Amino acid sequence: MVTAYVMIKANTGEADRLRDSVEEIEGVESAHIVAGDVDIIAKLDVDSPARVKEIAADGIQGISGVEDTQTYIAMD
Repeated sequence: MVTAYVMIKANTGEADRLRDSVEEIEGVESAHIVAGDVDIIAKLDVDSPARVKEIAADGIQGISGVEDTQTYIAMD
């Protein structure tokens, strides 16, 4: 099992809608609106690093209103 965290920067006023859209993606365990440099942090639990890439690049980045993402794969 691979756990990863995707930091999502949202366009102004889009955080609530984006969180809901991100949570609907298969493999996304949870998504939370946060204070700080990013607007949403999503936790992924998937079978492979390739699936992390699919979710981050094709799923999350493909949602209208997503400005930028950064993905971190947990090492433990």
